[in-house]
Amino acid sequence: MIRLFVALDFPEDVRRRLAGLGGGVPGARWTDADNLHLTLRFIGEVPEDQAAEIDELLAQIAAPAFDLVLDGVGVYGSGRNARVLWAGVERSDALSHLQSKVESALVRCGLPAEERKFSPHVTLARLKDAPKDRIGRFVEERGMFRAGPIRVEHFTLYRSHLGKGAAVYEALSEYGLE
Repeated sequence: MIRLFVALDFPEDVRRRLAGLGGGVPGARWTDADNLHLTLRFIGEVPEDQAAEIDELLAQIAAPAFDLVLDGVGVYGSGRNARVLWAGVERSDALSHLQSKVESALVRCGLPAEERKFSPHVTLARLKDAPKDRIGRFVEERGMFRAGPIRVEHFTLYRSHLGKGAAVYEALSEYGLE
């Protein structure tokens, strides 16, 4: 079994800018700059033969390249239930179109449809017992963050290796956009 997800990666300068937002929130486990990405679809654990089929179907996706703008920061959860600090994404029909095509390919591959609505974001940190006031200050001080336009010319199938530290992401296949 291997653990997979489909994502957009970012150029190094954008990852460094995103990583530079970090700090100032006790209880935050910040995402390493090399692991910053925008998840199109988390797949989870699948047998290796199904991973090969996923790769084949993702390779058949035809979609145009597009520009993406990162816009603002926020938090999922509130108070003691705050769990993720994120960077937002400006609304993009091209991004939604690509995500829909990825979802359709995965469902054709026998995976259950994603029940949650697609909410594009970049996870900056995972939170555990972070003080509410520090989270509020983080969002207030960095709320005007913007990066882009970022040219998106491919999407990637990643394998996630879990261990004692942070997950290690391995790019398995890249799929070009037209």
